[in-house]
Amino acid sequence: MSKNKARALPRTVPVPASAPAPGFWDSRILPFFEKWALAIALCCMAIACLRIAATWSQLGLTFDEPQHFACGLEYLAKHVYRYEPQHPPLARAMTAVLPYLDGARPTGNPDRENEGVGLLVRSANPDRFLTLMRAGILPFFLLACLVVFFWTRHIFGGPAASLATLLFTLLPPVLAHAGLATTDMALAACLGAAFFALVLWAEAPTWKRSVFLGLAGASAALSKFTALGYFPAGALLALLAWALVVRPGRAQLAQLVRVRAPALLLAAATGALTIWAAYYFSFGSITAGGASLPAPEFFDGIRTALRHNQEGHPSYLLGRNGTNGWWYYFPVALAVKTPIALLLLLALGVWLCVNRRARPGAWLPVAFALGILLPAMSSHVNIGVRHILPIYLGFSVIAAAGLIRVAQATPAGALALVLWLAISGALSHPDYLAYFNEFVGSEPEKVLVDSDLDWGQSTKPLARRLKELGATEVNFGVKNGRSAYLEVWPGLPKIKPIHPAIPAEGWTAVSPTIDKTTQYGLFFRYPNMQPWFDNLRPTERVGSYLLYYVPPGSLRKTP
Repeated sequence: MSKNKARALPRTVPVPASAPAPGFWDSRILPFFEKWALAIALCCMAIACLRIAATWSQLGLTFDEPQHFACGLEYLAKHVYRYEPQHPPLARAMTAVLPYLDGARPTGNPDRENEGVGLLVRSANPDRFLTLMRAGILPFFLLACLVVFFWTRHIFGGPAASLATLLFTLLPPVLAHAGLATTDMALAACLGAAFFALVLWAEAPTWKRSVFLGLAGASAALSKFTALGYFPAGALLALLAWALVVRPGRAQLAQLVRVRAPALLLAAATGALTIWAAYYFSFGSITAGGASLPAPEFFDGIRTALRHNQEGHPSYLLGRNGTNGWWYYFPVALAVKTPIALLLLLALGVWLCVNRRARPGAWLPVAFALGILLPAMSSHVNIGVRHILPIYLGFSVIAAAGLIRVAQATPAGALALVLWLAISGALSHPDYLAYFNEFVGSEPEKVLVDSDLDWGQSTKPLARRLKELGATEVNFGVKNGRSAYLEVWPGLPKIKPIHPAIPAEGWTAVSPTIDKTTQYGLFFRYPNMQPWFDNLRPTERVGSYLLYYVPPGSLRKTP
């Protein structure tokens, strides 16, 4: 070896750049969520069930619960469905099944409202009776949670699935309607299950998945008739999203139709048979005409629901009254009834889903949500975000994708959003029904009423407060003439009906729903006339009610 070569400096060998160290989310949190995804989801569901159960005995009877219960009890005890067919029997039967097993039986009252309320208040323990009614809806909440979990896992994986379930179980509108003996939670769960069943069927149309699709679709139709509009709209939008991503040719489309047609017929036959079985295989003529059909109550119900939508319903939004609704009602309701933290995650999640063009599955929760919102915007019945409650399943799936992205960038930021969501809802316990987010100030009745704020649930808190005040009488406007029942349970003092034009001394409890939608009988017929209490400042709020006090002797007496 020469001296020059010996003295030559060694050549520098380039060292490959090391990969960046995984962040805290990727190295610690993500593996934990991956391993324990289902366990985390089940824990979230269990905590939510405890929160829901804690509301059952705290809130009074809402406007619709006794009617649903009476119809369900007739269905179980008499094997007929004649009280009122506007809502199908599945959720109603579930509200009645536990009281029925506990010994409740129909009394034959021709009025379903009086039948339901009467059975409750004359029971040995009305609080227990109401708890049994409301507990029957809890399985639908659990089903909805499982749909959110498995659908999210199917698209985005286990960690996102557990987070989606967490988000869903923290939403106040979901907790509210999961705790009431009504039909809305049943629709949310069964419509979500039907859409997820459609997704699985579209991927592999086996006979088992076809039967599952038929059963799930029938359960949605038997929960609420709006499913008959929401499900096809969501399916059509999902098909459109798939076509935009895959861009199939005519030959491919024809092949898909040929392969799936027999399986689709099996699903349809299964669904139709299930619906007929749910109506006890009844056969007869529908009310509107003379045609004889299987399950005539089902078709009568559809006709009644369509007529209700055509006629409209007294409603209120942002200071305006009407009966025909507003196209922007549900977007506004979602904006003020959904926690802001979820809205932020939802916006990010939509952007992520739409930008994953190579994955048609990521578009499907967006299609599901739009399939509910768009038809609802044409509805003339605008009385609560509950009518589009299934949209929160899609929202939770989408928002979970946004939460994963935030967590990857800043785990502390993701935790802050979840805590904001959790605390925002927890502050409204037990009255999740009256929850509004921070966009709304201290007077939510200026934005929305009815089942978004005041659905009769505050009668129990009102009874407790008036007892504390030592009131022996209260001026109170009662929907459906329930004053005699309310004095028995939950124990209001003697009730005097409110006269909107004649001021009354003593305590007056005003329902924002009755005030904003009917003016306690004035019905906005006199442009310059308002109920007398609208010019007074409430003494306090008791639940959703406004409580006024006019000292005795303070009103000027007419000679």
